[in-house]
Amino acid sequence: MNKNLEELKKILPEEGPNLNEVSKYINKYEDELIVIKYGGNVFIDREIFNNFINDLVILNKLGLSIVVVHGGGPRIKKELEKSKIVSKFIRGLRVTDKKIINIVESVLVDFNYDIVSSLKEKGTGAVSINTRESNIIEVIPESEELGFVGIPNKININIIKKNLQENLIPIISPLGLGKNSQVFNINGDTAAGAIAKSLKSRRLLLMTNVEGVLDKDNKLIQEISSSKILEMIKNRTITEGMIPKINTCLDAVNNGVTAVAIIDGRKKYSILFEIFSDKGSGTLIRK
Repeated sequence: MNKNLEELKKILPEEGPNLNEVSKYINKYEDELIVIKYGGNVFIDREIFNNFINDLVILNKLGLSIVVVHGGGPRIKKELEKSKIVSKFIRGLRVTDKKIINIVESVLVDFNYDIVSSLKEKGTGAVSINTRESNIIEVIPESEELGFVGIPNKININIIKKNLQENLIPIISPLGLGKNSQVFNINGDTAAGAIAKSLKSRRLLLMTNVEGVLDKDNKLIQEISSSKILEMIKNRTITEGMIPKINTCLDAVNNGVTAVAIIDGRKKYSILFEIFSDKGSGTLIRK
């Protein structure tokens, strides 16, 4: 992994992070794991998708061990509308019956293959992990009223580790199997958090369509502790949709993940800036 500046120059984009900072952080992440959750409404945009793929290709060339968990909410919504199915949500989670879970699985698996084939086209090895092949997540039902929505109960990290040893990027769908091999949908952040905890990863990056955690004056907070974040939830600086995301972050940093970052996936090279620059590109949450 000890690449000199000339080698780095060939791999990194000109408008990416500063080369000297990159060489400092590359050594820091050697033998470490980074889990990236790719999701949010913004990611239907193909240009943003391609930027994301390019970042992964660069990380792989630099020799970092990367695991990707993807969402698929907007694509699922589109498919359900096509079938004239109206979704009902409880606590931000989609109530999922037999018909819906079949659509959810097929959309997520298609998206999974899309990511894998886009990486392969650029010469980067990647492997699909979903309920149809190499399933790694066992679930228990979240609650009866939600139907086929699951909580990860057990994760087979050996499959992930084997892929990483072969320099492949595991691309994981937020789906799991319950009793009798029944497919369950899992909230993408929850799935990513559970995988990051099982792997005791150095970083969990949650890519979203917001800048990060904002203070009362709507200014980005670059780094924050978990106790400070809890205060912000109490005084309602952090509300609604951000709360489940923050809970995933807190759960991860309290269970073996060194730090979690919420970063803006709409910005080009946001992953590279988060990992390889002093400033980062979102909000870093530590224990």
